[in-house]
Amino acid sequence: MPSDYSSIDISFEIPQIHRLRMTADVLGADRDVLLDLLQPSGNDPAKVQVWLDAPLAEANPGLTATITEILASRPDRARLTSPVEFVVGGEACKNQPELIDGMLRRFHEDDLDRRSYIIVIGGGAVLDAVGYAASIAHRGIRLIRLPTTTLAQADSGVGVKTAVNWFGKKNWKGTFAVPWAVINDRRLLQTLSDRDFRCGFSEAVKVSLLKSLGAFDRLCREAKQIALRDEAAASRAIADSVRMHIEHITLGGDPFEMLEARPLDFGHWSAHRMEPLTDYKIRHGEAVSIGVAIDTVYSSRVHGFPAADAARVLKCLTEIGLPINAPVLEDTERLRVGLEEFRQHLGGRLTVTMLTAIGQPIDVHDIDWSQMRQAIEQVRAFDASSTTTA
Repeated sequence: MPSDYSSIDISFEIPQIHRLRMTADVLGADRDVLLDLLQPSGNDPAKVQVWLDAPLAEANPGLTATITEILASRPDRARLTSPVEFVVGGEACKNQPELIDGMLRRFHEDDLDRRSYIIVIGGGAVLDAVGYAASIAHRGIRLIRLPTTTLAQADSGVGVKTAVNWFGKKNWKGTFAVPWAVINDRRLLQTLSDRDFRCGFSEAVKVSLLKSLGAFDRLCREAKQIALRDEAAASRAIADSVRMHIEHITLGGDPFEMLEARPLDFGHWSAHRMEPLTDYKIRHGEAVSIGVAIDTVYSSRVHGFPAADAARVLKCLTEIGLPINAPVLEDTERLRVGLEEFRQHLGGRLTVTMLTAIGQPIDVHDIDWSQMRQAIEQVRAFDASSTTTA
């Protein structure tokens, strides 16, 4: 080693604020909640660009005009730089590189800067795609998310990750970027199909299993009401889920997933594999439901998680109206590749979260594949028997 060698290692923290607002009608009576988040740039109003989930716009013909009118109502705070932009909804927007290039081109054409705002209104995939583009433009343009699905409101919309799919792999290209703000609005969920409405609650089940017996018990009691879109029950479930997710991200000590474990990805090693295997015909929330069911039963077979609680998990998921079986489970060896992809995504040794009890996750580094196959068959058998008796 040279005699003049020196080394400096400095640990530091970057101050961040995660702003979460929950409203009943953010594009109506609660519009000031959105407007108050926009900070003028010096003496000038903030430059704002809006990206809207195209299917949502089609289902709400007056939505574009409403957004435009809201931003025009406070010229001291905000200036819409161009008409509202539209982006294809669903996983398709994460599979098309040219869409990201198009977003970046529009940011550049409107001369957006790091004190400008991009407001994105849509489901989790749209939030991911627009968020990714916003995070790499100028190394980060302020992003305000308005999630319009239960899945995004309960989980991904409040996260600090953005991503698009690459090389046929889920979320291979992405960034960690704390959004400027997230607004969970109840009215924005009204046009969801029943299928998409139910999808979000798989993440609520997941995080309650990791964090809270009380929250899980409430989900079990209100599962059928959630399936019927009872607003009070659904709102409670989303509020519990988003609180536990955001507390884990901001207070859990690893917001950017630098450690081995990713506990919030319980059930996701198989879910992320199922989506590309089905050409994304299976929704993310549905894949998570199946993945949570599998890993819960595996935990009961290998790690002492009570079998009775495992049965409660499967019952809760099915009563919400979520699947725990799909044809993709027939080829377990193709599914098994998901373990290696999960390991590669984080790096280092394989680390998968399992459960010893509700609220008691553990990190495991080896999977007994014989037991995993049997867990998959056990889940599939439960689904078959419950369907028969329904």
